[in-house]
Amino acid sequence: MSIAQKIALIFTILGGLNWGLVGAFNFNLVDFIFNQGSVASRIIYIIVGICAIFNILLFFFKFKKEEI
Repeated sequence: MSIAQKIALIFTILGGLNWGLVGAFNFNLVDFIFNQGSVASRIIYIIVGICAIFNILLFFFKFKKEEI
């Protein structure tokens, strides 16, 4: 697993845990840490979304370690 894959996996897991907290307890950890609607929280959401797309691509395509 490449470094890019590990980073994407970590952000995707953190995003999933955040959504789990929202669903179970109506508690948004990202908004709690960075304030709701702040630029920092929006950047975190964008990074998580990009990592999710990256993981989807990894699911359908095999990349060699040198390509990433």
